[in-house]
Amino acid sequence: MATVINMPRLSDTMEEGVVAKWLVEKGDKISEGDILAEIETDKATMEFESFYEGTLLHVGIEEGETAPVDQLLAIIGEENEDISDLLNGNTTPNAESVKEEKVEESAPVSNQTTTIPDGVEVITMPRLSDTMEEGTVATWLKKVGDTVEEGDILAEIETDKATMEFESFYNGTLLHIGIEEGQTAPVDVLLAIIGPAGTDISALKDGVPATAAVQDATPAKEEKVETTVVTSQGNGTSGGRIFASPLAKKIAADKGIDLSLVKGTGENGRVVKKDVESFTPSAVASTSTSQPDKETTSTPVVQTYTPAGEESFEEVKNSQMRKAIAKSLSASKFNAPHYYLTIEVNMENAMTSRKKINELPDVKVSFNDMVVKACALALRKHPQVNTQWTDVATRYAKHINVGVAVAVPDGLVVPVLPFTDQMSLTQIGAKVKDLAGRARNKKLTPQEMSGSTFTVSNLGMFGIQEFTSIINQPNSAILSVGAIVEKPVVKDGQIVVGNTMKVTLACDHRTVDGATGAQFLQTLKQYLENPVTMLA
Repeated sequence: MATVINMPRLSDTMEEGVVAKWLVEKGDKISEGDILAEIETDKATMEFESFYEGTLLHVGIEEGETAPVDQLLAIIGEENEDISDLLNGNTTPNAESVKEEKVEESAPVSNQTTTIPDGVEVITMPRLSDTMEEGTVATWLKKVGDTVEEGDILAEIETDKATMEFESFYNGTLLHIGIEEGQTAPVDVLLAIIGPAGTDISALKDGVPATAAVQDATPAKEEKVETTVVTSQGNGTSGGRIFASPLAKKIAADKGIDLSLVKGTGENGRVVKKDVESFTPSAVASTSTSQPDKETTSTPVVQTYTPAGEESFEEVKNSQMRKAIAKSLSASKFNAPHYYLTIEVNMENAMTSRKKINELPDVKVSFNDMVVKACALALRKHPQVNTQWTDVATRYAKHINVGVAVAVPDGLVVPVLPFTDQMSLTQIGAKVKDLAGRARNKKLTPQEMSGSTFTVSNLGMFGIQEFTSIINQPNSAILSVGAIVEKPVVKDGQIVVGNTMKVTLACDHRTVDGATGAQFLQTLKQYLENPVTMLA
């Protein structure tokens, strides 16, 4: 079904945009994450990417033309699909426009009842992707009273796809922060106010309905059973906001330290890294258990042990990334009929080859890199596995883009290696290392996490010998890679010590039949058991 793409609102004040340049043409194949056009707003010229896959069927605004927000920009759908109804105005609002209308109805920024003083700019929660409905302020990089210049980074905002830097388009002083760190709010809710220092904005703050729409991402925790009596002085009162750097928060979470008990030495009492690392609880107040008097009884008294404690829960608000993961994996598991095929691979030759390769200067290749390369080559020979299901057709991808699942603190991301079959083992190793590192630091762009045609998930480094994965839609298959295990094997009729690895292929039965999946695994096994064939 064709999708209507309207002129996006790329800034909080944008009312119309100019298509500076189209980077695709009518009839081109579009993948999710492709840059469609460069759009000039009232503040900057920005790249506009596609969040859909298909063929560009129609261009509604030509290069150099100006159009208001929400006017038809383009239509993407299946090749040769009839879009006459859409062009004649008989359109059904797409999900994004409906969501936007609901957000605007629920959290309007009304300037009709409040007069904005000269030079003052009201900044609302931006829509940083076309599917974004709400955002979480991960970190404020400016505080109230700071001087702000155009281009300064105000905050890091967590969307449903990534954590992105949000820059200021204005000069002035940061007069007000409407959404604190860790809080979640819908798009268009008051985020901040910038203007001349000393400007009275009390009426303006009251005129913008931000408070009711903001949700605290760190709700009050239930009381826990305390086993220690701590006498060190904390940096905040009960129920108050704790000022701490993001790194200090992470270290405290890893060590299980309550930040309210840590005294901050940073600016304005802010808790910094050294405060958390040097924090130690005071002595434990122990309670004594009375013992029976041995002299008063000749028979030993056996006391029944009764566990004591208090049942409690702690709620941690789901991050935007966790919500997106839950939504996509649920849709995949419930919609795609999964089945699983497992095969055991002799890794003796792979181990020998890897050792020799890594003896070369400045070269580092992992077993996972070898698996990724083998998958890419196997997909060449079995294009049915490199497909995508739609309600009207099965799409065969002519390119091979392997996604590699990477665990991050908030969940799981899948950076993608474009045209993996054309990369060498060393190129794959370097690229995976770079993408995985930036994924853990939340520095990946949406383009680097989209467009995969096949996925590899490896838990072997954790000692997991065999497992199954949920298919990363719209892929048709995902490979689960286990650990290399030393075990007895039969070789030339003799029992010897060998090294084997189990891999499990999860397939979408709508596109990949059992025999096709089995043949793919046979080819994959041949490449891994004879790595020299991957160099041909």
